[in-house]
Parts: sequence; C-alpha cells; structure tokens
Amino acid sequence: MALQEWDSIFQNTIEEHDIEDTWSIEFDNNIVPDHPAGGWQQYISGAFARFMCSLCRRTWPSKRVLVVFHMRLLAEEKKGMVKVKCYRQECKKCVQSTMEEPRFKTENIEVLLEKLVVKILVKCYYQDQGERNMSLHFDGRIDGPHEAAHCEACKHGLCRQVTTKET
Repeated sequence: MALQEWDSIFQNTIEEHDIEDTWSIEFDNNIVPDHPAGGWQQYISGAFARFMCSLCRRTWPSKRVLVVFHMRLLAEEKKGMVKVKCYRQECKKCVQSTMEEPRFKTENIEVLLEKLVVKILVKCYYQDQGERNMSLHFDGRIDGPHEAAHCEACKHGLCRQVTTKET
C-alpha cells in the first residue's frame, strides 16, 4: 500500500472539513484492535479490496478486509495522529503462501478516510456529525464464503460480520 496516496487523500479530507490542526497518518502493524494506547481513540471498518499472491500471482477480491484506525489529538500542540493497520489474507491455492497486503481502489480509500475524518470530528472535537451513508465501491464478483482459514483477522479472532466498530 502506498502511504503517499493515503496521506494525500487524508490531508484533502481534513482540509474539506475545515480542521485547522495538523494531522498525520501512518501505517503501523503493531497497533492492537480493541486496545488503543492511553489517550487514543479507535475506529474499525470493513472494506472491499483485492489481493494478489506473490507466489502464483492469483488474485481474489474480498469484501471483508478489516481496517483498524487508532487516532489521537494533542489539543495543546494542535497536532493529531492516525495509525492504520490493514489486515491481510493468504492464497488458498499455495501451500507455502504468505499473508498478502490488500490493494484498495482509490475510491474505497476515499470512503474509508471520509468515514475516519467524521469519527475524528466526533471523538476528538466532540462535533455531532449526524447520520451519513457512504458506500464502498465493490468491483468484481465474490465466489463463495469468506475464507476464514486464510484471513489474518480471523486467525486473531478479530474478523466480524459487522462492518464498523467504535470504542
């Protein structure tokens, strides 16, 4: 995943919502869902993405890619930070498969980050944003059920039927 694309979309979304504090975003595979560090807030969302096996080049879509965001605002410093963890999946055809990173379409990154910024406004700035309906873009056909045996989030007991979660 290209942090540059996520950062650019995130900064544009922050600006569109007239947030004056400086916010940064980074990928962090060490964050633990449901256990944000002291002073941090959490938002979990499900998203659609594609995967490609680095061994056999097989590709597959998934509409249950778990994305965990931890966020913190340091109001005195006028700085905020977001850490992101995207859960991976492995190829069901390869015996020695490795966990592969999800590949999100730009439109889905935009929806994920729009929803995130709304959560930032609610959780960090205490602004009521009302109900919003932003749909992820689904491209392709999903054949069969979710493959829990090949899903990193399932292996850690985190995969949910629910598409979003807040704590």
